[in-house]
Amino acid sequence: MTTSLPSIGYLGGTGPAGSALAVRLASVGYPGVIGSRTAERGREVVAELLTKWADRGLQLTGGDNAQAAACDIIVLATPWDSAATTVTELSPSLEGKIVITMANALVRVGREFQPLIPPRGSIAAHVQAAIPKSNVVAAFQHLPATELGALDHEVDSDVLICSDDPQSTKTVSEIVSRIAGCRPLNAGLLSNALAIEALTAVLLQLNVRYKTRVAPRFTGID
Repeated sequence: MTTSLPSIGYLGGTGPAGSALAVRLASVGYPGVIGSRTAERGREVVAELLTKWADRGLQLTGGDNAQAAACDIIVLATPWDSAATTVTELSPSLEGKIVITMANALVRVGREFQPLIPPRGSIAAHVQAAIPKSNVVAAFQHLPATELGALDHEVDSDVLICSDDPQSTKTVSEIVSRIAGCRPLNAGLLSNALAIEALTAVLLQLNVRYKTRVAPRFTGID
């Protein structure tokens, strides 16, 4: 008997990272709703994605953020500085759910990327404080959006996962495991999200310096 996979809602999911993750997870069986501040924008982006990948049978729909928040699992794909505001407005719909944060607080100074330290030390911790009745998980910060959204190729990367709730870490690890080429790694409690988010500045700097798109792989783990 086939068990259906949970639906995933993408808050502010019309940007490169959110839409790429939505396409990738839809391609491995997770139905999704890409949300935006306006339902029209969400539907517009989904129409473009379904046209691009017409042969994939993707179960994706577009709508506003409230519609995305009605899904089983939530991905917060807004810019970092609007993350807490977005979830606060939708907190009743997010209660008891896993909310995955994938944003990084960064600033570019000249040719250098530098990490910012948001309130409470990390975006993930700031979001968790805004929605204490949800289970916040930090993940997917380091996956290059271009490769993530290119369904003809595997994504070669480890995915570091932080959460204060072990079951949420397990659930997100199962999602990551379905992405060909990705390996989930339990990186500990949500307090470690600061280091994970800040590492993105280093990866982006490597991209600029070596004209590539890097993703992390950790040796020594079977």
